[in-house]
Amino acid sequence: MDNTFVNIISLMAIAVILVWLFKRIKLPPILAYLFAGVVVGPEIFKLYTQPEDMHLAAEVGIVFLLFTLGLEFSLARMLAMRRLVFGVGLIQMVVTTLIFAAMGGLFNLSLTASIIIGASIALSSTAIVIKTIDEQGKLNTQRSQLAVSILLFQDLAVVPLLIIIPLLAVATEQSIGIAIFISLLKGIFIVAILLAIGKWVLPRVFNEIAKTKTEELFVLCTILIVLLAAGATYMFGLSMALGAFLAGMMLSESQYRHQLEADIRPFRDILMGLFFITVGMKLEISVLLSHWYLIVFGLIVLVAVKTATVMIASRLANTTAEDGWAAGFKLAQMGEFSFIILALALENGLISDLDSSVLVCIALISMGITPWLIGNSGGFAARLSGNKLHEKLQAQAQVVSKLQDHVVILGFGRVGQSMARMLKLEALPYIVIDSDPIRVEQSRTAGEAIIYGDVSQKDILKSANISQAKLAIVTFDEHEKALKVINTIKHINEDVTLIVRTRKDYDMQDLYDAGAKQVVPEVQEGSLMLISQVLHYSGVPMSRILKRIRSERKEKYQHMHGFFPGETTEITYETTDKLEFMHAIVMSENAYAVGRSLEELNLLRKKVKVIALRRQGKEYENPALDIVIEAQDVVIITAKPRRMERIEKFLLDGG
Repeated sequence: MDNTFVNIISLMAIAVILVWLFKRIKLPPILAYLFAGVVVGPEIFKLYTQPEDMHLAAEVGIVFLLFTLGLEFSLARMLAMRRLVFGVGLIQMVVTTLIFAAMGGLFNLSLTASIIIGASIALSSTAIVIKTIDEQGKLNTQRSQLAVSILLFQDLAVVPLLIIIPLLAVATEQSIGIAIFISLLKGIFIVAILLAIGKWVLPRVFNEIAKTKTEELFVLCTILIVLLAAGATYMFGLSMALGAFLAGMMLSESQYRHQLEADIRPFRDILMGLFFITVGMKLEISVLLSHWYLIVFGLIVLVAVKTATVMIASRLANTTAEDGWAAGFKLAQMGEFSFIILALALENGLISDLDSSVLVCIALISMGITPWLIGNSGGFAARLSGNKLHEKLQAQAQVVSKLQDHVVILGFGRVGQSMARMLKLEALPYIVIDSDPIRVEQSRTAGEAIIYGDVSQKDILKSANISQAKLAIVTFDEHEKALKVINTIKHINEDVTLIVRTRKDYDMQDLYDAGAKQVVPEVQEGSLMLISQVLHYSGVPMSRILKRIRSERKEKYQHMHGFFPGETTEITYETTDKLEFMHAIVMSENAYAVGRSLEELNLLRKKVKVIALRRQGKEYENPALDIVIEAQDVVIITAKPRRMERIEKFLLDGG
């Protein structure tokens, strides 16, 4: 058997085992991939002695990651963040580079080597930071967007660094200036082209693709567009990740954004795992053991200085101290582009082999501790800024983690609050998730067990311990969001009972198909309660009333669909597209339908239902298909308004 195939199988097996093991001990998968790289790399099993062999495939993982990030940031949003990107990002990059360049002078490094090392240390890991933040469901917080803004500037700063480093070995100041100017022109040109294509071409392409209703074609087209955008920027001397980010940003406002993200995610996660494995392969254990004291010192200085510089730069942009510290801890590592810059500098003889190896070890360890730093960044930031709120939230989180067989209320508006009061009266444990910060703060002050966040985010649901919940209640009337929430909850806990509130019953079946156990339409339920009172005061026994109500619910309110439109009925999109009207048609002597059975007329195929037939004063409810229409019969049908006249014409004259 070919050795390459054996190595691939071995790599996959090791990765699967380590990811499973790390998840069991509650460590992030990123660490498992990094450790897998160390195991299969040139230092231990030596399955792959040249990590560069998988460099392209691993870089595609970063490309897909930046594409999904671009889907989260529209052009308008990016323009609104320009102060953070080009303000905070620039300050952080320059200050960090200068500080570490000055430190390089203390180790008798040349000015050129010091600046290159300082610039490589100033970069942070876009791949690890964004993936970890995304997994924790915190991508849309202020501190996370601050971190993302700095990362975007760092990715842009890589381009001139990659141009300058080879020139530093042989070129003059004039040639460096010309090279940077030319690269700047190229960058402006390709960015303008990609923005134009993304705005005017891609939406039309996806419209045509969507019309085919072929899932494979949609996925294939998405992958092709991402790779083309990445390849276009690469051809012009820019990073592949930048092109993918621009493509995603241009599609962020399209109706296909969520589908695009869902299609890309499996490819992105697999290739990102491969990227982290190649990073782990770079660790030189011999250097780690022989220079451990220098590496530990460098790691401490790295985390301290980068956290402090991000915080200082953030404060200059008028962000809160807590957000500044939190963003600093998120960016306290070296990045994937640091390896590229160090390798390029080593290739051109600008730094020594030992310097490069030590910095790679520091970079790898800093990447390894990043998930822990990000997970605890809020607590660290709260303590450093003197904010005690985070400690209260942590205490509340510990209480939530102990909940079992509880009720999760999704949305805390009028319905959610009424639900909570009833559950409290029955002493049933519950927890609430809501996205209104004022409502959350007021409710928490009043003693409610409530979490702030988007109910459609997997990590927010996990923070409510949804995996141990007995019941989840969707209290808001947003159909598309409710479907997304149901799918997410079922992915976490298949056994949880889901009850969904909806305003009307147009889309009940979609909710049932998604996994809802019970869908409660307010309009129909309100009518049922009114009917029960009428029947009660009319002398109907309560047992019979309850039986009637249960029957209506079981049959999905079949007797409550359709109504006769009157002169005051407002015909809107809602009525023409969703509501069913009732209509009574009298069969004349020469009507086309006379003498024909309902089966022959095949009205169901025309999306019309015969709910009753009146003949000589007697009504036949839900008549059988073999019943033959007679003259003077009154056929009562239900159909959408736009079909009503067409069906009446068909029954009367066959037209």
